[in-house]
Parts: sequence; C-alpha cells; structure tokens
Amino acid sequence: MRLNLGACDRIFPGFLSVDIVPPADVIADLTKPWPWEDSSVEEIRAYDLIEHLPSHIHTMNEAFRVLQPGGRFDIIVPTTDGRGAWQDPQHCSFWNRNSFFYFEHGNPHLTRFAPANGVRCAFRILLSDEQRIADEVSKLHIVLEAAK
Repeated sequence: MRLNLGACDRIFPGFLSVDIVPPADVIADLTKPWPWEDSSVEEIRAYDLIEHLPSHIHTMNEAFRVLQPGGRFDIIVPTTDGRGAWQDPQHCSFWNRNSFFYFEHGNPHLTRFAPANGVRCAFRILLSDEQRIADEVSKLHIVLEAAK
C-alpha cells in the first residue's frame, strides 16, 4: 500500500489519496491514530502536509508505525528558513532540516531525548534537498527510510 497524505487535488497513480475531507479515497484525521495496521504501508508521500499537523512527534511516530521495515516517507515541507512556513494561517507546526535530527537513526538528538519526548521512531535520511521558490519560500524535500 502506498499513501498520498493530504492529497487535496494532487493525485499520484498507484497511491491511495488521503485527506480530512472528500473526495479522497480515504477520509482520515491524521491528528488521531492513523487508520492503518502496523507495518502495512510501503511508501508515504506527504507533500505540503506535515506543517498542518500539530505534533511533530505524533506525525513521525505514526508514519513509522504504519511503514514496513525500509518503507519510505517522502516529505516536502516549507521550512522556517523562508516565508512559506509562516504565511498560511493553517500551518500549526514548523519544520526545518534540523527538526529531523530528533527522528534520525543514530543521531545523538534522538538517542538522548527520545525516551523523555515519547519518540518511538527512527529513520535513515536518504535525501535532503532545500530549494527556494517564488516569494522567498523555502521548501525542504526529505526522504526518510523506516529503520526497523
């Protein structure tokens, strides 16, 4: 199974579209436990979505939980290094490249703080690319692999 989270009108062939409102294939509130079984998902795409979810820890833990070992979490997110993170009134969490230190397999930030923070995931970073686009918006494209 492959998921396109926060699909809106962006359709990817071979992916189930997931959103909080129709016309998605699956209607789901991702601020709550995700409706997929443990280790049941091969790939997740979350393009311009995670900044709309209030908890970094819940988002990353749930993605890890549903991903198969070696499953991929492909994210595009506006970063705090540009205006895009702040401009949309629906953005409620803020991310930059360093935010992922706390979820990166082998990173001292994960090792040290995970038990106290409730982090139950670990990802390997396969790709990390930041781009500036129009109007001083900076977006991070990061691809993670579930280290299970």
